[in-house]
Amino acid sequence: MSLKKTVKEPKGVKLDHISKIYQDPKTGKDFFAVHDVSLDIAPGSFVTLLGPSGCGKTTTLRMIAGFESPDSGEIYLGGKPINALTPNKRDTAMVFQSYALFPHYNVFDNVAYGLRLRNVPRDEIVKRVKDILALVELSGMEQRMTNQLSGGQQQRVALARALVVEPGVLLFDEPLSNLDAKLRVQMRTEIRRIQQKLGITAIYVTHDQSEAMAISDQIILMRKGVIAQMGSPTQIYYRPNSEFVADFIGECNFLRGKAGVTADGVTEVLLDAGSAYVRTDTAPFRGTPCEIVVRPEAITIAESGSLPCTVELSCFMGSYQNYHVRVGDTLVKITDNCPVNKRVFNVDEHAAISFDPGSVHLLKVGDEE
Repeated sequence: MSLKKTVKEPKGVKLDHISKIYQDPKTGKDFFAVHDVSLDIAPGSFVTLLGPSGCGKTTTLRMIAGFESPDSGEIYLGGKPINALTPNKRDTAMVFQSYALFPHYNVFDNVAYGLRLRNVPRDEIVKRVKDILALVELSGMEQRMTNQLSGGQQQRVALARALVVEPGVLLFDEPLSNLDAKLRVQMRTEIRRIQQKLGITAIYVTHDQSEAMAISDQIILMRKGVIAQMGSPTQIYYRPNSEFVADFIGECNFLRGKAGVTADGVTEVLLDAGSAYVRTDTAPFRGTPCEIVVRPEAITIAESGSLPCTVELSCFMGSYQNYHVRVGDTLVKITDNCPVNKRVFNVDEHAAISFDPGSVHLLKVGDEE
């Protein structure tokens, strides 16, 4: 049997102007945990809700699951409204942060629990549990008690229990936050592998930007209950729409100046230390305050270049040389990859930095709250 047949046809999810209001226990005032959020998640895609604590990502996930009810707006699953449905009537399954396994059940009974609630025949339960345990690489552990498993194995059991009921949409509430760093990387790879193998729709909540970048088809970055930006990991990383997005996703530098002349799709930006050039889709008006977003790995440091600088930190990190340099009054971080056989600059040396116009991004100053 093909593993893809383990689940039903994936379903899309649509949020239509969803809002959720809570009351602050300290002040007694109402506030929007989620404010007028609309999005459309395609069937079979892996979408991550990302953002800092309190941004509304978990509340959004819980409304999709049915554990919270929106105060306004409608949620659709597979094109059908589901606001009035209880969690057990929705075609979803949740993988929790705490695993939520039954300690008095063995692996088989934990995974089979949802099937028994649905009165699935015993022979089918045995077959489906066996198939799903093979998928999550836990074959032969059916009789193990959950306290005999490692954290990664427990998370696999939780994943198998969610998948075995063949949901149209699989929901993840920060499922890897209790694991150590190395195991987190292994498990996020496994989750992505399984999702792609099955073609299931997955909605994943995390505050870890590297996790979101590694596993997502689309990232929805939230801030203060609203969507700050949504797009592919590449779009979010290289074309952030605000300083908040740029700073939250990876490490970056900000160079402030004013727009100069635009020619052939390249805009000159006038900085205190000199001129820099940025490829732009729309030419800004000359004199407009603006900001260049440049990633550390996009910068070249050499004896001569576009912007003179002074080295304040030079640290060998194995695969790269880490620099902090001063460009005018601005501290700029540089990741100089594969430094072997390159000229290495020491602290207090004078150098210059350059970057390709297509590897940086231009923001208008004043877009931030």
